[in-house]
Amino acid sequence: MSIKKLLLISTLLFLNACAINQQGTIADLRDVDIEIVDSHIDGGLEKAMKSYQQFLEKAPESARTPDAIRRLADLNIEKEYGVISEEEEKNLKEQNKIVVAKPVPSVVNNHKLETADKKRKIADVKSESISKFEKRAASRQKIKSAKNIALSALPKGANVEDLQTAGAKKAIKLYKKLLIKFPLYEHKDQVLYQLSRAYEELGQVEMAMKVMNQLVQKYPDSRHFPEVQFRRAEYYFTRKKFLDAEDAYKSIIKIGKGTEFYELALYKQGWTFYKQDLYEEALDHFIALLDLKVSIGYDFSQTDNPSEKKRLDDTFRVISLSFSNLGGADTVISYFKKVGSKSYESDVYSFLAEFYLLKRRYSDAALTYKAFIDNNQYHKLAPHFSMRMIEIYQKGRFPKLVIEAKKHYASAYGINKSYWKYYNIKDHPQVVKFLKTNIMDLANHYHALYQDVRYRRIKKQNFKDAVQWYHEFLRSFPRDTLSPGINYLLADLYLENKDFLAAATEYEKTAYKYPMNEKSSKAGYAAVYSYREYMKHAPQYQKLKAKREVIRVSLTFVDVFPKHKKAAVILTSAADNLYELKDFQLAINTANQLIKKYPKSKQSLRRSAWLVIAYSSFDLLKYKDAELAYINVIKMPGKNKKLRKKLIENLAAAVYKQGEAANKFSDYKLAAEHFLRIRKLAPYSKIRSTAEYDAATALIKLKDWKRAASVLLLFRKMFPKHKYQAEVTKKIAYVYREDKKYFQAAKEFERIFTQAKTRTIQRESLQIAAELYKKIPDQKNTLRIYKRYVKYFPKPLEEALEIRTNIAGIYKENNERKKYIKTLKYIIKADARAGSSRTERTRYLAGMASLKIIEPIYKQFVAIKLKRPFKRNLAKKKKKLKRNIRRYNKLVDYHVGDVTAAATYYIAETYYHFSRALLESERPKNLNELELEQYNLIIEDKAYPFEEKGIKIHKKNLELLSVGVYSKWIEKSLARLAVLVPGRYAKYELSSGVIDTIMQYEYEVGDVVAEDEKSIAKSEQ
Repeated sequence: MSIKKLLLISTLLFLNACAINQQGTIADLRDVDIEIVDSHIDGGLEKAMKSYQQFLEKAPESARTPDAIRRLADLNIEKEYGVISEEEEKNLKEQNKIVVAKPVPSVVNNHKLETADKKRKIADVKSESISKFEKRAASRQKIKSAKNIALSALPKGANVEDLQTAGAKKAIKLYKKLLIKFPLYEHKDQVLYQLSRAYEELGQVEMAMKVMNQLVQKYPDSRHFPEVQFRRAEYYFTRKKFLDAEDAYKSIIKIGKGTEFYELALYKQGWTFYKQDLYEEALDHFIALLDLKVSIGYDFSQTDNPSEKKRLDDTFRVISLSFSNLGGADTVISYFKKVGSKSYESDVYSFLAEFYLLKRRYSDAALTYKAFIDNNQYHKLAPHFSMRMIEIYQKGRFPKLVIEAKKHYASAYGINKSYWKYYNIKDHPQVVKFLKTNIMDLANHYHALYQDVRYRRIKKQNFKDAVQWYHEFLRSFPRDTLSPGINYLLADLYLENKDFLAAATEYEKTAYKYPMNEKSSKAGYAAVYSYREYMKHAPQYQKLKAKREVIRVSLTFVDVFPKHKKAAVILTSAADNLYELKDFQLAINTANQLIKKYPKSKQSLRRSAWLVIAYSSFDLLKYKDAELAYINVIKMPGKNKKLRKKLIENLAAAVYKQGEAANKFSDYKLAAEHFLRIRKLAPYSKIRSTAEYDAATALIKLKDWKRAASVLLLFRKMFPKHKYQAEVTKKIAYVYREDKKYFQAAKEFERIFTQAKTRTIQRESLQIAAELYKKIPDQKNTLRIYKRYVKYFPKPLEEALEIRTNIAGIYKENNERKKYIKTLKYIIKADARAGSSRTERTRYLAGMASLKIIEPIYKQFVAIKLKRPFKRNLAKKKKKLKRNIRRYNKLVDYHVGDVTAAATYYIAETYYHFSRALLESERPKNLNELELEQYNLIIEDKAYPFEEKGIKIHKKNLELLSVGVYSKWIEKSLARLAVLVPGRYAKYELSSGVIDTIMQYEYEVGDVVAEDEKSIAKSEQ
């Protein structure tokens, strides 16, 4: 309310004896219960003053006099300085209060911590030095005073200062008068209070202090005590009398929260200690002030009043200065451990950190935030402080610390970290947004370091870190729009590190795990490439699995991105890999897919597809399909001549296999046709010779001898150096023999002999050739082959002696006696010298040869007749007998049944013949009848033992039957016994007696011969 809207204080109360017993001070005007009249009263204040003046002048002294004096003094001041309106008084009160608002950091724009207001505040602080700040923030506090009162309109030409001085001086005079005249005045403390204010308004501060000292000493219970003490404290403070100021502020604080100066006293007491470098004591008071605000439920977040915000900033700033002076963040930790945790503790750290930042003490600023985080890891503002740390390190250009701070942030506030057990992550989008950017930055940072050649020594660790943060992003934000790109970068990193399997896996995720995006097809192709690279470098035991993965991802790529420019290439490679894995049917299907879906693809790709079809069909025994595929491949011109040659060979093989299949089902005619088709399709293929050979074999099975011979003869001509030449000769020989063309067949067997590489085949071929010549018959060629045989194959001896026996037979047939005997003797001699090579057969052949040689000696023995001269002829025949017996006895040494039987027979016949020769010998001429009779008796007596020996030896021959030997010689012995002993042997029954051994028999024969020789010698005597 202005001077035009005066508070009409009824001065009539004084004039009508309705005096007011309790008058208020200037500061108490607001407490008067008055009626507000909204009207203009001309000269109202002057009338009141005049009324009080008249009262003092005219009325006798009474109890009302002191009050009237005080009121008149008050009105003098009021006149000069006006009346305080309610709104103005309220503003003054608010200005004298300490208001603390809690600054809540927020993250805006580029994840910055400062709000626009924060930036403005920091800008203001930057422009204000610490000394200026201390001077301003700790300056004398303004409380209600005359200078705060709105002035009324002044008369023209009046001076404001003169008017104020005049009023104050008049008031002082009145107050002094009252104190002197009424020393026991009941409201003397109020008078002293107003007097000090009047002195203060006149600038007489020392006089004001004397009055205030008097007031606080004499009236400690005055309601003006807190205000006066505060004014005293301010007085001392401004004059750096901090101990006096400390006591004054302390007295106010001691009163407690009941005084309106309590908060202000706490604030200024803190500054008092601060100025004395007693920072902990200062902190106690600043913190107590903040605790007071918390206790009354003050809203720390309200920032509507700029002056309140300024006072708030000043409070936290001086706290920051205090902690800075005490040592920084560590002292903050210690302090709050001592006094206990506070709800505004985060603001203390924040202001201290920002203070350090203003001083470019970046490390201290960041460490201050870190100190709070370390001790309050689950605080709501912890992630924001962590963000601020990163920003500070960035401003300070500490790249390593930036990275470490970012790592801490990502590790502490990641999506799955324990921090979010206490908060709903959806309510903190800014933290999550910064987390996302942070992780991306870390991944990109380490990826870049990995690529930087300057960091080769830690390349492995950089790779590991980059992988870690890429994975962290993908785990934390799997559905984020940035995830495909991040996943692609991760795959790139693996590829750069030649970890092809991991790269392939991540590329594949990028391509198919996310909704279709710009990286999809590119990643899909990269996945195929990476799997192929992995396949090249995979350990041996993993190669098969790697190849299957290549095929899988390749087919997937073509299915998902059929229009990709590389689809045909990838499909072709997949078909090749399927063939390599022997998944032939799928390989064929894949190759056919390429041919059908990409008919305009490069010829090289289509050619490769046909190759896969050809190879796979061949392996699946689909030889007809393979043949068709090979024909298609060959039709496509290629620069690789070696490959073309190979393809022709494969074509021939496909046809050949069809022939083989027909052979398997015994369709030899179809088989031969397939084999012979190769002549036209692949005349220069390597397999043609085999096909021709097999065609001949099939024709042989069909017994088409003429056609088989034709094919075989052509083979011999076309492939003179072929390894089958020897076999072909055999087959030709066989065909000719079966076709009964023995001469041609024999010639082929002779060719076999010359071509054969083994002696066994040579031996057999000569044997067969000899047999064929023998069939013709062609003794000349037969004998020629026999001679060649024994020349080349003297061993084994048994076979050689067989052939020589055949040679002897031919000589015998041709009456070539000398050659015949020579050959027989060779047989005998060869057997005798055989040693360990001697066999039963060689003994047999030698024995038979010996038998054949000595057969004539019996006839020679028989030819010697016992006639005159008897003695000479007897001696001659006897000598022949002995000689023959010895030779026959040698035949027994061969231990060959037939030979032994023949020798036994001839020995028996020799004895018997000698007996008959004696009996039939010519008699001497000069013997008389008696002498002749006696002579005959002697002859008979001598002849009889030889006859008995002959019979006995024939009987021994029969005993060979019991050991399984039967021959014509035994039969002859039996016939002779039937004649000589007809009673017993005419009807022969084999004796059941068993001779001991053939050897025993042979020895007995020898004994008989020896006895006979003795008998002959005795008879001769």
